[in-house]
Amino acid sequence: MGIRSIFRRDAERPLAALPLLPAGPGAQTIAFCDVSLTREGREVLRHVDFRADEPRIAILGVNGSGKSTLLRLMIGLVTPSGGTVTVDGLNPRRDAIAVRDRTGFLFQTPDNQIVCPIVEEDLAFGLKARGLTRDAVAERITASLTRLGIAELAPRRVHELSGGERQLVALAGVLTRAPTTILFDEPTSQLDLANRNRFRRLLDGMSEQAIVATHDLELVEDFDRVLVIDGGRIVVDALPAEAVARYRELCR
Repeated sequence: MGIRSIFRRDAERPLAALPLLPAGPGAQTIAFCDVSLTREGREVLRHVDFRADEPRIAILGVNGSGKSTLLRLMIGLVTPSGGTVTVDGLNPRRDAIAVRDRTGFLFQTPDNQIVCPIVEEDLAFGLKARGLTRDAVAERITASLTRLGIAELAPRRVHELSGGERQLVALAGVLTRAPTTILFDEPTSQLDLANRNRFRRLLDGMSEQAIVATHDLELVEDFDRVLVIDGGRIVVDALPAEAVARYRELCR
């Protein structure tokens, strides 16, 4: 049975009957030990040290401060010039497959990770190498789209979608792989107010560990921990109220 026929069948099923995605074993421990990064002679990060395993972690910083680079180091898209990065004890570059199996990444621009013209085809693309049956692939796609409230987008062409819809499709693609941790790079920067509020509600209800690089101060109000990066260094590591107050001082 094809994916599209499964979506037509599942459209009439109650939400409780939809297949559940496998749950991760809990938050991962992300550790940076004396991490530095130099690019084209410019020091991007300097002696970054922290260890974090909270469910909700935010990274605040002005443009160019290095917050997106921290996320990319966590998933092995960037290699440190000095020091070490580990994710549950694994090296994100050397153990890339194991780390990326448990860690999803949502880019700031969703078009950077959507590769197929049809929504359901794009979500299936990322699952093909996992050895799942066609029915298992379809069930994961149905579950992730339904979880985000966008099951009706399955047969749609990506170029017809709004920016907010494309971002939700990109997130659905991440969720189909059932990660323990999701890294979000500026997830609300291109959304209007309605879609920002929708994303906040989605994030509040997610069981996965979330590490979010953002300028959206309202988004992080209820987070467990907030890091502020300035000049390539972590200058604040605190609860949201204190971290946001000090970040506002840095931005004056």
